[in-house]
Amino acid sequence: MSKFFEDIKTEYEGNLPFVRVRYDGEYDLAKTLDCGQCFRWERVNDEWLGIAFGKLISVKQEGGELVIYNSTAEDFYNIWCHYFALDEDYEAIDAELLRNCQNPAFVKALECGKGIRILHQDPWEAVCSFIISQNNNIPRIKKIIDALSFALGKQVDTSTMQNHGAAGREFYSFPTADAILGAGEDFIFSLKTGFRAKYIIDAAQKWCSGEINAENLKQIEKLDEAVAYLCKVKGIGLKVASCALLFGFERLDPFPVDVWMKRVFEKYFEKDFAPATFGKYAGVAQQYLFDYERNNQQ
Repeated sequence: MSKFFEDIKTEYEGNLPFVRVRYDGEYDLAKTLDCGQCFRWERVNDEWLGIAFGKLISVKQEGGELVIYNSTAEDFYNIWCHYFALDEDYEAIDAELLRNCQNPAFVKALECGKGIRILHQDPWEAVCSFIISQNNNIPRIKKIIDALSFALGKQVDTSTMQNHGAAGREFYSFPTADAILGAGEDFIFSLKTGFRAKYIIDAAQKWCSGEINAENLKQIEKLDEAVAYLCKVKGIGLKVASCALLFGFERLDPFPVDVWMKRVFEKYFEKDFAPATFGKYAGVAQQYLFDYERNNQQ
């Protein structure tokens, strides 16, 4: 762990615990939380309010620090340091990506995207969220996930967070596979999940039975075998499996290909270019390219 994290202390704003974290290297909180890899964060003034692992926190970036509200030092070491990828050497990751690919557009994308980090999200939430993401847009994905959480998740205490975007609002953790399975397909459909309802239920059934096991999946070394393992769930194909693996299963090699990436390849790369060229950090390259193309479109 970086020397910057050796002496994190819990501070208090009234009875609200928070930590100040000076990070190593470049970090862009806004791009990290708004690049389509997660769906439970919202910007409130100069902070980002969100729920992960059943905890409601607010985060802001001040110069070379992140300030994480509603977090103790213990929470930081046990959850947030890894969740926000603060324990990974992105300078080394970027250097390896540039050794593997010198395409001019990618070099620009990496330079523009520096500071984006791949979050390490809850595996079950990642699987379910990216099933919901199929043929969907981000605002609607967020609405469905919020509806699922409100209906089947556990209410989160907001009493100390009233001055950080939670006043007058209720927040709920993402529901467990057991809760979703128990609710049944008709109820999941009633939350406007559409054709995805049967896929969500199948994923919950396989998760609860142990047919899909997060720890087993993390031990699979070959990417194609990990993808095949997740594709046992009805409705999960290559793109959804790649997203779930990248954002929820401790892997940085999956390279999800969607309409954005198809556009990127057509515009900037040779016809025979393969994402595997990027190597074991291909997923990081994908995020840089996605951010680059989206900003160019805007």
